[in-house]
Amino acid sequence: MRIGFLGVQEAPRQSLSFTDPVIRDGGLQGARLGVADNDTTGRFMGQDFELAEAIADEGGSAVEAARELLGGGVRLIVADLPADALLEVAALPEAQDALILNARAKDDRLRRNQCRANLLHTMPSHAMLADALGQFLTARQWMDWFLVEGQGPDDKGFADALRRTAKRLRADVVVDKKWTFDVGNARTDDGFTNERDVVKTFTQGSDYDVLLVADGEDRFGDYLSHRTHRPRPVAGTQELVATNWSRAFESWGGTQLQNRFLEQAGRPMAERDHAAWVAVRAVGEAATRTKSTDPADLADFIRSPDFALAAFKGQALSFRPWDGQLRQPILIANPRMLVGISPQEGFLHPRTPLDTLGDDEAEGLCKAG
Repeated sequence: MRIGFLGVQEAPRQSLSFTDPVIRDGGLQGARLGVADNDTTGRFMGQDFELAEAIADEGGSAVEAARELLGGGVRLIVADLPADALLEVAALPEAQDALILNARAKDDRLRRNQCRANLLHTMPSHAMLADALGQFLTARQWMDWFLVEGQGPDDKGFADALRRTAKRLRADVVVDKKWTFDVGNARTDDGFTNERDVVKTFTQGSDYDVLLVADGEDRFGDYLSHRTHRPRPVAGTQELVATNWSRAFESWGGTQLQNRFLEQAGRPMAERDHAAWVAVRAVGEAATRTKSTDPADLADFIRSPDFALAAFKGQALSFRPWDGQLRQPILIANPRMLVGISPQEGFLHPRTPLDTLGDDEAEGLCKAG
């Protein structure tokens, strides 16, 4: 049983701190561990799994890498790609009978007006993450939000999702500003002085309960903590975050997964790793349940209401039929501690509380069928 992994070589992101690990294989290590876990169960059923890795060179074409997989007969592909590249791959004529599992792109448009029939998503959407964080904040009556939007490619998407969540939960975005400052002096001897003054001035004005930041590329968000004009918590993409996985998560056997990944990769599991691991495990679970290795049979079962995946999150995960998004609990965590898990207590839904996160069936805009 061959499962494809599709990615692109990228220059590693420059972290704000020299103490952060430089990740050059995001997603790939998670997929490799998923194959190893599939084999653990598969060997009892005579099933053997192989990861076919196709990674385009930096600046290269993900489409050509995808054609290599598809030309080799691979029809179940885990994609660690940005949204635009993912859409190009999904549109290939030879990919129309394939199932592509998006393990990276959070863009809501991929689940709405630009959804595709051959796409499922194991990475949570911006809307899911924003709703998860919003539930946590409103459950504590932190209803007045100061929103800071960065200039990165995903920042507007997450900021828009937070604005949508505020309306949904009747919170108030009392301040809505874009970050336009250069923080390039942070590593000079007195760089902290510059950042302190900039952030203090930037956050003056109306009072608020929490400062929400949309800075997906870690360009400035960490500078906001402990430098605001008022003593207020920071949340969003830095400090207190909503995520599908955190190195601080230990519940429901999560420590076992953390340790196995650390032994394999030599670093903690990140969100892209977990999304790729879940995607590969979804294929393995389908193979176990159907007793088949036929890609078409597995794809049909993964999409069916009978599919359920145990993924160290306390409950079975499944895909929403209206937009292909994986239902899953979302962790609320700071860098060293799990603070909560959404859906929060009291947020109810006639189908499952997991559907309080992200687009529900009635509001979904996906028309892929």
